Amino acid sequence: MIPQNLLRLSSLFRYAVSVHLRRNIGLTAIVFNKAKELDPIQKLFLDKIREYNTKSKNISGPVDAGQEYQKEMNEDVAKLQRLYGGGDLTKFPDFRFEEPKFDEPTK
Repeated sequence: MIPQNLLRLSSLFRYAVSVHLRRNIGLTAIVFNKAKELDPIQKLFLDKIREYNTKSKNISGPVDAGQEYQKEMNEDVAKLQRLYGGGDLTKFPDFRFEEPKFDEPTK
């Protein structure tokens, strides 16, 4: 009976240790990858994101959009203003709801 209990405890102990080691090895692999130099594709991707970020801060609108884009945008805005009666299409509409007035029933 005692050897069976010891065997059962040892298998539970082995399982717990293996789970613990798998988790720690997984975390240390992530930490070591962060510490190492990025591979060239990751570095290129991050450089492009940083370049886009600096361009977007300097320009108030789409990045690398040419004159054609601006022309089409102005035409579309003019068409929408004609269809929907004008107004500023670049800002979110301001909704105002009034409370309905209910009449109290007479007794």
